[in-house]
Amino acid sequence: TRFASYTAKPVADARARTEAILCVSADDREGVDSFADAALAAGGTVANDPMDHGFMYGRSFHDLDGHLWEVMWMSPEAAEQGPPDMAQSA
Repeated sequence: TRFASYTAKPVADARARTEAILCVSADDREGVDSFADAALAAGGTVANDPMDHGFMYGRSFHDLDGHLWEVMWMSPEAAEQGPPDMAQSA
């Protein structure tokens, strides 16, 4: 394959092994759903149940080649300060 020409290492079969988890951030929860829904409509498959912690939301899917993708959103406040149960007092 053309991909194999870019590396001297053996190319993993993504349907049999996880070689990477690709993660992208969305601007909001709706963006997470839009991205994941488009991937599923194009033939991707659900990898895990949606993750919803209130301050953070994500969905995951496998693409047509078997690669694992995560799409996530985190509230800007939580990203800056950390979630309430992880915040450290000064």
